[in-house]
Amino acid sequence: MPLDPQVVAYLARLRELGVQPVSDLPLETARGNYDAGTAGLFGEPDEIESVEDLDADGVPVRVYRPSLDESPPAVVYLHGGGWVVGGPDSHDALCRTLAARSGCAVIAVDYRRAPEHPYPAAIEDAWTATRWAAERFAPLAVAGDSAGGQLAASVALRARDGGLPLALQALIYPVTDHPGSAASYGTVGEGTPLNGELMWWFWSRYLTDEARAAEPDCSPLRAPDLSGLPPTVILTAEFDPLHPEGEAYAARLRQAGVPVSERRYDGLIHGFIRMPAVLDRAGEAIDELADAFAAALIPARR
Repeated sequence: MPLDPQVVAYLARLRELGVQPVSDLPLETARGNYDAGTAGLFGEPDEIESVEDLDADGVPVRVYRPSLDESPPAVVYLHGGGWVVGGPDSHDALCRTLAARSGCAVIAVDYRRAPEHPYPAAIEDAWTATRWAAERFAPLAVAGDSAGGQLAASVALRARDGGLPLALQALIYPVTDHPGSAASYGTVGEGTPLNGELMWWFWSRYLTDEARAAEPDCSPLRAPDLSGLPPTVILTAEFDPLHPEGEAYAARLRQAGVPVSERRYDGLIHGFIRMPAVLDRAGEAIDELADAFAAALIPARR
């Protein structure tokens, strides 16, 4: 289907403002812009009981609690941003709203970013924070968008192999495979904020040793065995260069006997989950995620 009319209007506004891609900006400027854009894209988040910044065995985390419950079920959330930009502030409104609508705590992980800390720093931090969370919250899920989806998928594999039970993994337009080149992405996403060229730029900052590209921590799609993983939710966007690999991961999970709920948001672009003030259907996706968290975690706790 064609681009959603609200996406067309959003892209026109970006062109009018002369917004530059992350790759054309100084790193700190790009990071600041990514965080600063949150308010206009998301709008007012839902209210929750408390937000607390904590140390998870050396990894900074931000814990969002929807109620006074001291030990609610929880979701470890790993933010997107190409492993280079993004953090607790860029995804603060999303995490608040997911906590409020699901009734589950959300634990946002401030993992180390590239290029200062290339692969595997981010996944090591994600895994450390997940083990910390597992000692304090039950049941537990992992979730993430884009690069954070790659980290969440890799954490789920580590959790399976390490005997750490997860009730759910939720992957929002996830990275699941190292492409080999920018050309591997084709032309999907051209004219939108994320295209194949920019995605390859992110990869070049994150993975400095391409000999490690096939490792499951880097490319979950290449893991030899996906059986035994938790039930999975995968959301993708039609006009996103990452949607083929998200769908390929869903297919492999099904083949391995993992229950999968998959939905492609036609007409939408990469990053839409952070844009409910701009795209009405982003709110629909947030509700879908919150419902999935509640369905997987709250009955399991009881």
